[in-house]
Amino acid sequence: MKGKKPTAIRQRSNIWLPLLAAGAIGLIITGILILRNPTPPVAPSPIAVEHTEETFPEIPRVNLTQAKAAFDGRTAIFLDVRDAGSYEAGHIPGALSIPLAMLNERANELKPTDWIITYCT
Repeated sequence: MKGKKPTAIRQRSNIWLPLLAAGAIGLIITGILILRNPTPPVAPSPIAVEHTEETFPEIPRVNLTQAKAAFDGRTAIFLDVRDAGSYEAGHIPGALSIPLAMLNERANELKPTDWIITYCT
């Protein structure tokens, strides 16, 4: 009986071949499916395409921490430049509402010496 493996060991070593074959077939099928049905390109969001932001580098941006400190300390005027309906739907408490389309004609309501934080979202 020299040279012969016990039956249990022979059966365990023979199981790898079908598993490897099944794995290889699975990879081949997956590759074929991917090649036949490529993922369609994702169209950019219409919002991202339509929206262009005008930047004013001479006007410093205010981060959330600074805005919260200004709100808590009452050191700034918060100016909501959205339309009236958006303002009515919700706004920062105490914020002044001047829609952007009316800002030039109502600018005299603002003091140039005040710290004015505008927001639109």
